[in-house]
Amino acid sequence: MNCSISGEVPEDPVVSKKSGLLYERRLIERLISDYGKCPVTGESLEMDDLIPIKTGKIVKPRPVQAASIPGMLGMFQIEWDGLMLSNFALEQQLHTARQELSHALYQHDAACRVIARLKKERDEARALLAQAERQIPMAASTATTANVSALSNGKRGSCCFCFKAQFILLATMCGGSFVVFSVIKAAEDDEMGPGGKKIRPGISANIIAELTDCNAALSQQRKKRQIPPTLAPVEAVERYTQLSSYPLHKTNKPGILSMDIYHSKDIIATGGIDTNAVVFDRPSGQILSTLSGHSKKVTSVKFAAQGELVVTGSADKTVRIWQDSENGNYDCRQILKDHTAEVQAVTIHATNNYFVTASLDATWCFYELSSGLCLTQVADASGSEGYTSAAFHPDGLILGTGTSGALVKIWDVKSQASVARFDGHIGAVNAISFSENGYFLATAAQDGVKLWDLRKLRNFRSFTPYDEDTPTQAVEFDHSGSYLATGGSDIRVYQVANVKSEWNCIKTFPDLSGTGKATCIKFGPDAKYLAVGSMDRNLRIFGPPGEDGPMES
Repeated sequence: MNCSISGEVPEDPVVSKKSGLLYERRLIERLISDYGKCPVTGESLEMDDLIPIKTGKIVKPRPVQAASIPGMLGMFQIEWDGLMLSNFALEQQLHTARQELSHALYQHDAACRVIARLKKERDEARALLAQAERQIPMAASTATTANVSALSNGKRGSCCFCFKAQFILLATMCGGSFVVFSVIKAAEDDEMGPGGKKIRPGISANIIAELTDCNAALSQQRKKRQIPPTLAPVEAVERYTQLSSYPLHKTNKPGILSMDIYHSKDIIATGGIDTNAVVFDRPSGQILSTLSGHSKKVTSVKFAAQGELVVTGSADKTVRIWQDSENGNYDCRQILKDHTAEVQAVTIHATNNYFVTASLDATWCFYELSSGLCLTQVADASGSEGYTSAAFHPDGLILGTGTSGALVKIWDVKSQASVARFDGHIGAVNAISFSENGYFLATAAQDGVKLWDLRKLRNFRSFTPYDEDTPTQAVEFDHSGSYLATGGSDIRVYQVANVKSEWNCIKTFPDLSGTGKATCIKFGPDAKYLAVGSMDRNLRIFGPPGEDGPMES
């Protein structure tokens, strides 16, 4: 029996309990450590699924051909002939590849020439159009349209310009027929305004009304809000320990930078340095889908639309919207390229119809989730610091952003105006989180964590858990607003109090990744567990002992 990977007789054979296939132990163990899947069937595979096979130590018999010198010469001749034939085939493949490369380079050169010519014609047409707009008064636009109608019926004319909502057509009448000089695409999302900036449709009155109605409903619910009886008590949080560890990302580029949890399904999405995002089912411990497509690290990941959509932001300057398909995988539905620098944060509005992205290009974009259309792109004229974090207020009419210049800015979403700014941090603001009560804002930076009272717009408490060379990378309120978790060289959980009372640290977890840098933290449903991502490739789950399965690695 031969190995299913190498095709040779294995020296240390093992068989898979799931597929029944035979492997060489060293080959299949290396593949499992890198990918966690069977290389033949694609099913998830772990070390515990391999069963060793014991074989007797039998000396391999010498082949009959090797029993004599003429036989050995014949074997050598056969091997030499095979080598020559293989070399000849390789030379033929090399010749074919060279021809294809030469043809591809010729096509590329021709395409570049055509593109250059089309750009030149486009620029000439735009110049003619600008000259015509200066010469023809706007009042003559009605007459111009009439001329176009007449010419389309076969009548002879001189020159006409037809302005459409979707394209601009420059044509002239020559010998009873139209000669088209250029067709210039001017779609809404590609129109350029002064300074080379794209013209955005803006947030309409209907959308503002929708946001306002959502704010009113959530504010009314918050007044009646009570702590759920199923919330994990302080005594349970104090007993939390590591329950499991899941290697979700690649070993050659370890590191989990972002995370989100969809509570109703208890599924977790992580974004890594390996350019992938992973959707993980915590109860079963299985990877549901690996989202591959970004060319650089995934800096932010969020669930939307009841977990049917995942929105990811990346250092490759793009935002991708992924949709759950029938086969359980998330497929890329749209690629948004409105930013000119790394996208650092994605935050979903409470309506689940809109989302905001924040980038190091010092702008944030407000998108419609269904169409992927950027309704507005907001730049703060007061400074050029890029945005490193962003989050919606629970009611949805306020947006908080953190900058690389240690500032926290509060925005009115309806007017896209900066209504408040908090300073006092040192270094970039790495994370930002609003409490569910709507009153508190927590921010994390190089100098630790600061808590802000949104009613009085002031800092009322600061935590400095580490030395000046160790930044706090993550901060997160739980969904009930009862606990606050911070992450850096370790993970700490605080019990939320009011402005005047002390916020007690009820639990401290060491960073078991060995990297000394916990990058993202999320509470599970009812704070029953705490999910932590670090600069290794493992997702770690902390919870009360005895309430989860055995630790996995």
